[in-house]
Amino acid sequence: MTDTSKPRSLYICYFGVREPLVRTQVIPYLREIVKDGVEMHLLTFEPENLSSEDVESETRALAEQGITWHRRRYHKWPSVPATFYDILVGIIAVRSLTKRFGFDILHARVHLPALMASIARRLMRQKPKILFDIRGFFPEEYTDAGIWPENGWLYRAAKRVERWLLKEADGFVVLTEKARDILFPGSRETGSDEQGRPVEVIPCCVDLKRFETANAASRADIRAELDIGERYTAAYVGAFGGWYLTDETAELFGAMREVHPDVFLLILTQSDHAMILPRLQSHGFSSSDMAIMKVPSDDIPRYLSAADVAVSFIKPSYSKQASSPTKNAEYLAAGIPVIANTNVGDVDGLILENGVGVLIDSFDREAYLKVLYDVDRLGNVSEQCRKIARERFDLGSVGGSRYRRLYRKLLQR
Repeated sequence: MTDTSKPRSLYICYFGVREPLVRTQVIPYLREIVKDGVEMHLLTFEPENLSSEDVESETRALAEQGITWHRRRYHKWPSVPATFYDILVGIIAVRSLTKRFGFDILHARVHLPALMASIARRLMRQKPKILFDIRGFFPEEYTDAGIWPENGWLYRAAKRVERWLLKEADGFVVLTEKARDILFPGSRETGSDEQGRPVEVIPCCVDLKRFETANAASRADIRAELDIGERYTAAYVGAFGGWYLTDETAELFGAMREVHPDVFLLILTQSDHAMILPRLQSHGFSSSDMAIMKVPSDDIPRYLSAADVAVSFIKPSYSKQASSPTKNAEYLAAGIPVIANTNVGDVDGLILENGVGVLIDSFDREAYLKVLYDVDRLGNVSEQCRKIARERFDLGSVGGSRYRRLYRKLLQR
């Protein structure tokens, strides 16, 4: 039964409940918001038919965390008509659920859910607040990735919609200070845009309790499991291809063999091994020099504890000024210094100001060797890495605290 004394929110997410992003970057935040007494509902779009047992299991698990789950089906093909259909379904669902539960806030994760929420609100008598959780520069991401032609009709239409959504929303979340300065100049000092609407910068955070397993005992256990002894170990977490610079990552690992001839590569990825394996083999790595694995997210901290350094190469572009790579927060939480490239979100300042890694601004052998020697000169910075993870990326004290503060401001408007 709905508790009418509590503020109520509907979080709209255009992903399925079992996708890793939802597990790590949606549900943990919702648990944090619930701590402030908010009755939280989650609307997802499921890419596959879940069995009745799966639905019951997910519903029960989310309810135990204070989250009521609603779902609709995601349609993939044909791409544009399917997306328009899902938007229509979403509008109807948001309107219907709001009429039923009386939401005070419609919390929209990125542009399409924000469009569903904004149109649905226009069709309601009740006018809940809209929190536009922008995350990234969606139209520019599609052009930077080559999916849409630059300045083509899809891009122009998306920008028109984006401008309307920015007018309709009552509060905003961005991932980086750079994104805040671009979209809401002046809000760094005031915490609000020119209309007094609250703006929060909430980077991709991690639950640091998960990383308590990244300790000396785990390091010994994982190194024994992988049979690598005291070999210098470099880690990589996440996908390959797309925004992630696969060739450049392999080239860096190849250069690493010159600095550390015994280097071992620990690669935790859900991507097809064929995307990275041949590239590593071309740089002289054999099966005894690497482990390419898919592990549950809860096991990532344990495996990272075995590493001495970690890599995060992302294609720099205009849209990536709004990017906050989760893997960087995970590396630091595990106490590992990061080798990253420049011009991605707030990463430059994170590394340069805090001494938790090194930056590379070109991709050639000379640059690779320089950053490898530079990271070795850092020495043991494990405690500094963990300290910065607590200060900048802790789920509770950073992400949760800022979301709760933003909700309170919205509910008071």
